[in-house]
Amino acid sequence: MPLLHSIVHRLDPTLDGERLTLTAAPAEADNVEPVMESLVSALNDTYNTKPKGWGCFAEEGEQAGPLSVWLRDYLAGEKRFDELATALAERLASQLQEQLSVSGYLVISHQRQGDTETLFMGLVHQREGIGINDAHQAVPAAQLNTRQLTLAARINLSQWQSDSPDAQYVSFLKDRGGKKLGEGMMALLGMEEGIDAPTETRTLLKAFSDYVEKEDFDDEASREKTDTLVGYANDQLSRGEPMTLDELSALVDEKQPKAFYEHIRNADYGLSPEIPPDKRTLNQFRRFTGRAGGVSISFDSHLLGSSIEYDAAQDRLIIKQVPKQLKEQLTKQE
Repeated sequence: MPLLHSIVHRLDPTLDGERLTLTAAPAEADNVEPVMESLVSALNDTYNTKPKGWGCFAEEGEQAGPLSVWLRDYLAGEKRFDELATALAERLASQLQEQLSVSGYLVISHQRQGDTETLFMGLVHQREGIGINDAHQAVPAAQLNTRQLTLAARINLSQWQSDSPDAQYVSFLKDRGGKKLGEGMMALLGMEEGIDAPTETRTLLKAFSDYVEKEDFDDEASREKTDTLVGYANDQLSRGEPMTLDELSALVDEKQPKAFYEHIRNADYGLSPEIPPDKRTLNQFRRFTGRAGGVSISFDSHLLGSSIEYDAAQDRLIIKQVPKQLKEQLTKQE
């Protein structure tokens, strides 16, 4: 991940605890230094695994802010990176005056990965630890906790510049316990929230389950396709990129690369062409399958406890909502 620009500012509450103050770095970080690139890479990796809100810049109204203008000036070469970063840090400090727990080091970076350029900002905390010096003696050693992020955002500059009407190019950390921080970050970014990643991911998994049932794949094929979907979603998650329905459809069914996509469109699930994967929803998704004595059963884990119950004491599986096709067959048999 080539690092184009980076800088580290410091946010601290005043001694009276009334407001946040910014201590700006005197200059950009030395991006030739591999340690800085490792820091930014580690923060991005942590960010990719966290729940996020997604959206785009608000064009007008109260939600619109100056960030999109600043970015245009920066990308046009009319504003230096350090000027952009300082303006961002100052605006963040003013937006979060009442959230004094956000103190720490604010890392702001512009990086490129493949053809994609992104702007990332994340507040990282320093913790005290113990290290060993050159004399092999234990000494205090401060360390940045790159695995803990409570405040961060990322802008996909390439997607933003593409002017795609469906692009969700702005994301920010959206933890259930940090509502005020999320609201402050949205105000800083001047964005309007769009796609609900958990809901979209659940809808996609429901569409996939319906597709597997409609195509009547055998147990082995069902497992393979489930593994393909989850594997693709986790790969996109690790890269911080959305799932693309076209790409996913081709992976799920190589013989009919458009079949899953057409199933989604024909059934009108209301899914966006690009879906940010939600880690928690994916972790809860799997298929239970089994075959014995002429009986073959396969169902998604989210049905267990609702339309399907397992009675361990009696070793019974109770199906509350019999599939329509199976019900018709049973009725004809009677």
